[in-house]
Amino acid sequence: MSGYDFSGNDRFSDDRPDPAAPGGSIIFALPGTLVDWDPRRALVGQYPDGVIDMVLDPEEPWGFTCVRRQVNLGVDPQQALADYETTHGPAVAWVVRVCLENYTLAVNGLLPGASDLLGDLERAGLTLWGLAAATGQLIESVSEVLSPLSALKAVLISSEEHLDLSDPLFYRLALRRFAISPGHTIFVDADPEHVAIADRLGMDGILAQDISSLRQLLRQRGIAC
Repeated sequence: MSGYDFSGNDRFSDDRPDPAAPGGSIIFALPGTLVDWDPRRALVGQYPDGVIDMVLDPEEPWGFTCVRRQVNLGVDPQQALADYETTHGPAVAWVVRVCLENYTLAVNGLLPGASDLLGDLERAGLTLWGLAAATGQLIESVSEVLSPLSALKAVLISSEEHLDLSDPLFYRLALRRFAISPGHTIFVDADPEHVAIADRLGMDGILAQDISSLRQLLRQRGIAC
């Protein structure tokens, strides 16, 4: 398929209409958008706030963020925990184990207004897709509370592709798999680094922190929602 470059060049050249999404596409990063997600819920009530803060500190290079990224890339959780224990010891590693075992509690359905937004975007003629930094097991476990995400035509899951949202190849793979071109695609995430990657690939990246601001940014682009 011409226009989808896996050679490492950042920008695509194919800007033809998309047969799979003639009205244009929006790719949502999950759980960065739409999903009410907070890993603290997996530990609240089981450990003091100070312990939870320490384990979930995003600035800790070998903390839970690292373990989560490994698991989301398809690494066996037991191996990820073993690696963590070598630097943090068994006591702290056990807290991480509890967090992983209770991780479905981190997902509390969709953000307020997200389901209505998805319906409005469908009615506006947009085709909706997802890139999920998650495991297939987690998605399946919380499928009932995430049922409104059935509005997404397809979702690529990081653990199944062994890629994550820090890797431009994940985005290129999505464009190829969904058969859409970047010139007709909006990418939405709450992480500015991910939005910058999408921009470099020729998509229209939107940095959105909540559903209300996302609606405003989409309306600025002429989308009736």
